[in-house]
Amino acid sequence: MKFSTKAEKLQPDTAGALLYICEKACPCSENSDNETAALLCGSLEKGQTFAETKISEHGRLKAVAVVCLPDTGRETAAKAAAEAAAWAQKQESVNICLAPFNQEAAALVAEVFATAFGNAVYRFERYKKESQPARLAEAVFFSPEHGRAVKDALKTADALVYGMSLCKDLGNAAPNECTPEYLAETAKKQAEKLGATVKVFDKSYIKKHMGAFWSVAKGSKQKPYFIELSYFGAADKKAAPVVLVGKGITFDSGGISLKPGLNMDEMKYDMCGAAGVIGTFCAAVKLKLPVNLTALIPTCENMPSGHANKPGDIVKSMKGLTIEVLNTDAEGRLILCDALTYAEQLKPKAVIDVATLTGACIVALGHEVSGLMANNQELADSLLAASRESGDQAWQLPLFDSYKEQLKSNFADLPNIGSPGAGTITAGTFLSYFTENYPWAHLDIAGTAWKSGKEKGATGRPVPLLLHYLRQIK
Repeated sequence: MKFSTKAEKLQPDTAGALLYICEKACPCSENSDNETAALLCGSLEKGQTFAETKISEHGRLKAVAVVCLPDTGRETAAKAAAEAAAWAQKQESVNICLAPFNQEAAALVAEVFATAFGNAVYRFERYKKESQPARLAEAVFFSPEHGRAVKDALKTADALVYGMSLCKDLGNAAPNECTPEYLAETAKKQAEKLGATVKVFDKSYIKKHMGAFWSVAKGSKQKPYFIELSYFGAADKKAAPVVLVGKGITFDSGGISLKPGLNMDEMKYDMCGAAGVIGTFCAAVKLKLPVNLTALIPTCENMPSGHANKPGDIVKSMKGLTIEVLNTDAEGRLILCDALTYAEQLKPKAVIDVATLTGACIVALGHEVSGLMANNQELADSLLAASRESGDQAWQLPLFDSYKEQLKSNFADLPNIGSPGAGTITAGTFLSYFTENYPWAHLDIAGTAWKSGKEKGATGRPVPLLLHYLRQIK
C-alpha cells in the first residue's frame, strides 16, 4: 500500500475515511475541526482508545474514527494502532490527522500506525483460485507543522513493512516452491534490485569447505546454496560490517531422527531465520542506512534418505572441529556453525545469527518472546534495547561456561546435542565454539517466527527488532 503525507490540516470534506488521533491530554472533544470526531472522542469511556461511526455525505456513507492515546509511548501507540488497523483495512483510503502532536510524537505515531496498516493488509493467497485482497490502498498523514519528520517516519515504516512482507512471503510459500534454489534466487533478485552485491556458492564449494553444512544437505535431492549479500552504506566502505546469519532449512523432516507427522507441514517455516535476515537486509538497503551490512544464508533441506546423516556419524566443520551427530534433527546448528566460521573472514563488527533452532525455546519463553544469547554484553544490551523500542520482544538467556559440560563426546570434539535440560542454551553454547573471535549474538525464534491454528502464517519477526538495531548503529 501507499503511504504519503500532507503538510496541512485535515479537512472534514476530504475524500476517503477520516481518522483523528490525539492524546488524552488534548481536549479534542472540544476543539476538533470535525464535529463527528469531537463527539466520538467525547463518548469514549474509561479504558477505551478507539471509536468509529459512519456519517452521510453527499448521499454516501463516510467512515470517521478517533484514537485517543493515554500516552505517546511506542507500546501504547502500537496497541491502539492494531485496533485502528482492523477498521482501516476495510476502507479504500484513510486520511489521518496528526495535528495535536509535537514533532517527536507525530513521527512515532506515524511510523507505528503506518506499520500496523501495512501489516493489516498483508495477504498470502497466491495458491488460491480466488483471492480477496484488502481494500485499503492508501494512507495519507496530515501534519501541518511536522511534515518532514512524518515523511521520514513513513519511509521507515514503508521499508519495515517491505522487509516483513518479504519475510512472510518466503516463510508462507509451500516447500515444493520455496526450495533452497528458490530462496537463493529470490534473495539475489531482491538484493540486486536494491543495488546490493550478491554471491551465491553452490554445492561444490559447500562440499569442499563446509563439512558440517554438507552433511545435512547431502540427504536431499535439492541442491544446497550458501548466499552472501553485501551492502556498503557507511562513509568508510572498508569499515567492519555487521553480519546477519540466517538458518535456511527450507523443509525440516528431522532426517533419520524423523519428526512426528502431526503438524510437520509447519516445518516449511524452518527457514524463517533466513527469511528474517533477507527481509532485514533488504529493508536496511531500502532505507540506505549508514552501515556496512552482510547477510549470510546457508540453505538446504533436511531429509531422510540413503545419503542422509545417521545418528553416530562424525563430520568435520569448516573450523576444523569434529562433530558427533547424535540427533539428525539438530541440523540447524550444523549448517550455522560453518556459516559462523565463514563470517570470521569478514572481520565483522558484530555477528547476529537468527534461527528457528529449538523447541525448548518455546517451552522456556512461549510464542511471544524470542530467546537471546551472546558472548558480548554490549551487543546483547543493544539488541535488548531494540527489542523493547520496536515491540519485537526478546529475553536474554545465560551462556555460562558451565553449560559446556553438557557438550562432551567420547569420539569427537563436540556432539550436536547436549545432555537433557537447557536445550536452547546448549544449542547456543554449541554455536559459541564457532564465534570466539568476534562479538556474537544468537536469536532463537522458534516460538515467534510463525503462528499456528486459524491464524497460521509467518509473523515477519524478528525484522522489526533487527532493523531497529541497525538504525541505532552510529
